Amino acid sequence: MHPRVAIIGTGFGGIAMAIRLVRDGVEDVTLLERAEDTGGTWRDNTYPGAACDIPAHLYSLADEPNPDWSRHYATQPEIRAYLDRVVAKHGLRARTRFGFDVRAAVWDDGTATWTLTAADGRTIEADVVVNAVGALKDPKRPAIDGLDDFAGPVVHSARWDHDLTLDDARIGTIGTGASAIQLVPELADRAGSLTVFQRTPTWIIPRLDRAFTLAERLAFRHVPGLRAAFRRAIFTEHELFHRAFRADHPLNVLGEQFARQHLRRQVPDRELRARLTPSDTFGCKRVLRSNDYYPTFSREHVTLETTGIRRVTPDGVDLDDGRHVPLDVLVLCTGFTVDDPLHGMRVTGRDGRDLDTFWDGRPSAHLTVSVPGFPNQFMVLGPNAGLGHNSAVLMIEAAVDHIAQAVDVLRHGDVVALEVAEFVHDDFLRWVDEELATSSWADGCASWYLNERGENFTVWPGDVGSYQDALATLDLADYLIRRRTDVPAALPAGAST
Repeated sequence: MHPRVAIIGTGFGGIAMAIRLVRDGVEDVTLLERAEDTGGTWRDNTYPGAACDIPAHLYSLADEPNPDWSRHYATQPEIRAYLDRVVAKHGLRARTRFGFDVRAAVWDDGTATWTLTAADGRTIEADVVVNAVGALKDPKRPAIDGLDDFAGPVVHSARWDHDLTLDDARIGTIGTGASAIQLVPELADRAGSLTVFQRTPTWIIPRLDRAFTLAERLAFRHVPGLRAAFRRAIFTEHELFHRAFRADHPLNVLGEQFARQHLRRQVPDRELRARLTPSDTFGCKRVLRSNDYYPTFSREHVTLETTGIRRVTPDGVDLDDGRHVPLDVLVLCTGFTVDDPLHGMRVTGRDGRDLDTFWDGRPSAHLTVSVPGFPNQFMVLGPNAGLGHNSAVLMIEAAVDHIAQAVDVLRHGDVVALEVAEFVHDDFLRWVDEELATSSWADGCASWYLNERGENFTVWPGDVGSYQDALATLDLADYLIRRRTDVPAALPAGAST
């Protein structure tokens, strides 16, 4: 069998999957991208200050090293340029259908094929579908009364408008997560006044960043084994940090003390420091890294507002205590709709099973990759593949290797469909819940890691090494196997329309 593989998404996950399959000899690989360019979240998030909180030498593909990273933590433009080079090197643009916003994916049991339909009506047939859209895709707009009535610009950090007039403007920001701590200091440099509306503070630790010297970059390029050794050292350091997310581990206490010391050093004012101090367990929400977020609040024209927002008005914000904050620009740093990993796409599997209905508000997949009832469909960075301590690229590469093994089974012999058994999926899900029950993520705080029922559908319960071990070998005993002789109709020869 010569499987036709459709990969949805062209961020790190889709790019890595395509490279691996082409390298393995899979000839018919098509990437589907709803935008007009590749890059995923690093294409979309261009707000001032956007950067990665994982060291650059670890936040890159193992087989596509970059010895020339300019600094320890790469900025968005540099990561975007890196991905562009990788795409060009492997000729992936020629394999990509741009503007192909997949709205439906339907499995045909008779022909053992998927049909993918875009918003504009275009279709493509595939034997294998890999969903690599990731979670950080669609911006989440907060449910605040009057938000649509604001007369000035309202911009989300993930859809930044570079034509915004910010100089001397009265700017308000909503949200204090990962994008906010990078964006707020940048806005403070330009605003006439800046008000940061904080619902709950988060734990922040120092960002040990610096530029690499020319000598270091030359050494990474020319000294055999140096770059790889540096990457391994960073990996080991971050793996140890995972233990800080166990509520009963001493590193959890040490992590909180480290964050408290960072706050004390950077915020001398006790009252302000108290409002910036989280009350939840260290790691219950995403732990952030910044050197310049806390000092921003010591600037005279910057205000930390912890009173709740009652409503947005045409000229500002009304607070719960009756005060009004006049604003010219409103910036939303409110994250993404991670609780909807399908992003509006309807997926229909065997016997008409609807994926959204099957999940029922709790996305799940065996080993984060396979869902029962959906043959030959796999996920990169699927449910419970997220991390709080290390590089997501490592998780992507482990999933890519696992999926490549499944595609290899379809390429050789008479197997036409692989579908994980439901009891295997359910056993895995029970293990995930048991392991996460003692983690700091289960401490009771509200976070984007959890759904409305308090179920953690985003985070892997172990470290990266445990994920790599779990996905290292595709166990066919976990799968329902359909062979060519079981397919009543001839497999189609056409590729797409």
